[in-house]
Amino acid sequence: MTGLIMAAQLILGLSILVLLHEFGHFIMARAFGIKVEKFYLFFDAWGFKLFKFTYKGTEYGMGWLPLGGYVKIAGMIDESVDKEQMKLPQQPWEFRSKPAWQRLFVMLGGVTVNLILGVILFAMVILVYEKDFVPNSAITGISPYELGEKAGFQEGDKILEINGKKVVRFKDAISMAIIFGADVTVERAGQKQIIHIDENFYDEFKQSNIKTLYEPYLGAVIVDSIVPDRPAALAGMKKGDLIVSINDSIQIVSYPQFIKEIKSLRNTEILLTSIRKEDTLTQTLQIDSLGIGMNRLISELPTENYSLTQAVYYGWKDAMEMLKLNITGIGKIFKGKEKASDSLQGPIGIAKIYGGVWDWHKFWYITGLLSLVLAFMNILPIPALDGGHVLFLLIEVITGRKLSDKFMENVQYIGMLILMALMVFVIGNDIFRLFK
Repeated sequence: MTGLIMAAQLILGLSILVLLHEFGHFIMARAFGIKVEKFYLFFDAWGFKLFKFTYKGTEYGMGWLPLGGYVKIAGMIDESVDKEQMKLPQQPWEFRSKPAWQRLFVMLGGVTVNLILGVILFAMVILVYEKDFVPNSAITGISPYELGEKAGFQEGDKILEINGKKVVRFKDAISMAIIFGADVTVERAGQKQIIHIDENFYDEFKQSNIKTLYEPYLGAVIVDSIVPDRPAALAGMKKGDLIVSINDSIQIVSYPQFIKEIKSLRNTEILLTSIRKEDTLTQTLQIDSLGIGMNRLISELPTENYSLTQAVYYGWKDAMEMLKLNITGIGKIFKGKEKASDSLQGPIGIAKIYGGVWDWHKFWYITGLLSLVLAFMNILPIPALDGGHVLFLLIEVITGRKLSDKFMENVQYIGMLILMALMVFVIGNDIFRLFK
């Protein structure tokens, strides 16, 4: 059942993205009076179709090969490479007969829709599912993990700005964007200081088991699990206990701070004060390995509700940040700083990201993210992708000379070979990961 749910989410998510991407091309073509011969979800390879119907001169349908979809625009050299049509005299309703700027708008229609869709889905997730946020002003300080200390953060720092912009949501203070390089302004002992995180810091971060640099001060930490026959279990601690102090003198304010205090007191006897429901408990423990799992965050933090305006603003902000992160990641692959086999995901990998439980919050967030990735990947200047067509159209606009049909046919073949090789790689990599 888990596999079926993963597959269903993948198919539904990609179907939404493909349909709307192709609709972007379709609506722009129609706006300029260009005939659209076909509009298909999935490919009808070798002419086999699951169903079809014709409406106002366009054949709509669903193919059997779930690797995307397409619109066939009359007079355009695309993946169909319809040589017979291109031999016929130009018609006023064909793509090739239109000015370069109109053809450029048609080719940009798909990525534009995916970009807008990504922002809309991010805003919807914020407004419908997240609903509120923890204001950064409510966080009195942070406690860094060891890696955060290496980056330059200290106990009690208060995050103020990132790259010169005020942090309103604490969520933004723990953004993954920081570890790709940022200037973080903190308040330390009443003074402002800037912590510069180099872009190469990511190389160290990815080796860490803890995927955040610091945690906020919370006033306590909560026990999430107990290991049998370890000191915590023998002392009678239970899941849900709130640990508030050690030896009466050390106030516990965060998970990283608790870890550091326990390490410094290893092999000694300590007095641990905790709260269970309405009772305050004290337990004496001999510390070697405490034997508890901790929940880093406590939900009793003050929150503010998102307004519609804020949801739209942060939807755009979060979408652009995720797009930037993906572009940065792709850049690291080309620079040889990241392995393509570790970073690129095929259909199986994407299905695993969706997960085996149908969670609409997660589904719409991942679909929004994939929409942004699809927009970026499609605008890359690779023949057969929208970006390849855009590149050649820009050359035409600048030079005033239209590239020959023969040249466009050849680069289309080259582009399709590149895409097929990439598809074989990512699917093969997915399968290899399953066995690995």
